Amino acid sequence: MSFTAPSQEQNFVLKHIAKIGELAEHDRFAGASEDMVEAIVEGIGQFAVGEFAPLNRIGDTVGAQWNDGEVTLPAGYKEAYQKFVEGGWASIDGAEDFGGQGLPYSLSALILETCGAANFAFTLCPMLSFGAIEAIHAHGSDKQKAQYLPNLISGAWTGTMNLTEPQAGSDVGALRSTAEPIESGPHSGKYKIKGQKIFITFGEHELTDNIVHLVLARTPNAPEGTRGISLFIVPKYHLDTDGNPGETNDVKCVSIEHKIGIHASPTCVMAYGENDACIGEMIGGEFGGMKAMFTMMNNARINVGSQGVQIAERATQQAASFAAERIQSARAGSGSKTAVAIIEHPDVRRMLLRSKALTQAARALLYYATSAVDRATLGIEGAKSRAEILTPLIKGYGT
Repeated sequence: MSFTAPSQEQNFVLKHIAKIGELAEHDRFAGASEDMVEAIVEGIGQFAVGEFAPLNRIGDTVGAQWNDGEVTLPAGYKEAYQKFVEGGWASIDGAEDFGGQGLPYSLSALILETCGAANFAFTLCPMLSFGAIEAIHAHGSDKQKAQYLPNLISGAWTGTMNLTEPQAGSDVGALRSTAEPIESGPHSGKYKIKGQKIFITFGEHELTDNIVHLVLARTPNAPEGTRGISLFIVPKYHLDTDGNPGETNDVKCVSIEHKIGIHASPTCVMAYGENDACIGEMIGGEFGGMKAMFTMMNNARINVGSQGVQIAERATQQAASFAAERIQSARAGSGSKTAVAIIEHPDVRRMLLRSKALTQAARALLYYATSAVDRATLGIEGAKSRAEILTPLIKGYGT
């Protein structure tokens, strides 16, 4: 079946649940007028239907392909991503100082919801980039922001987060990746990174000119556990004096996983410093890794809740489509022996309506949560606490 963007439902929750019109009353989000919001909802819906949705099947059947450290995506993916960037969809809530549009975070969530329902695997790419952008914007130096944010916000580069290691699993404090200070030479002041990370979403691909990895590692004599972890920016390609991708960094994808439902998303095993030449720069200060990473993680928690909405929307649409076509048995109590579409059977209709209601509820909670984040950005009293409560709720309920 074809995908239909849930634009009417999205407009409703943005207007009546998120109350995005109230945000537009503030100078910070003045661009989010009612006309602009409706245009974005309509525009991203058309884009997702026309560009991302048609690639969903080939993405699942062909998937990402690994060959000697390089990862290629199915035909059409690179072109669709470039259209995503050219349309400005990657930069909706990016800081205007770095080329973004400065619109509310709620509209960034809208982009992910619509695109994710159309093509779940593909949308994992910008989702991870959004988190990297937030972490660098919150914890990076002025130089780091100037070097990395413009291209990340525009979508010209993508970002990843690297926490998990083979021996540590979900116990982040048990990580062994190391970061040795460089005291001389062209990379003086930076660090040599060495270690392996697993389950890195879009850790390698050919969609963009550079990939900016955010990597957790330990400096020499760091305390044990999470207290001794620092965060490092490790680009796939070093930046030259003009800030453009130059020489290749010692970063390699050694294999990819094969996860059901997201075959087109390269879930990578990443090796840093196999040749003792992986260079990274610290972000957020020594031992500040978990604080910086949790900025990214909180963004990811809301986005994971959004993923639940995405899958629920697509599943509900497909179930309704199937139920309208599947002919089975006569309608109970009709007196006719003619078989009808199962959507006419009361229990099937009940299940479809329940699915629709739960999806709508999750969507409402999603945009209520993102609007709390937007209000916290404006400094509105109580919004920050509300966002902190709603973040785990949307992740839990949405999924």
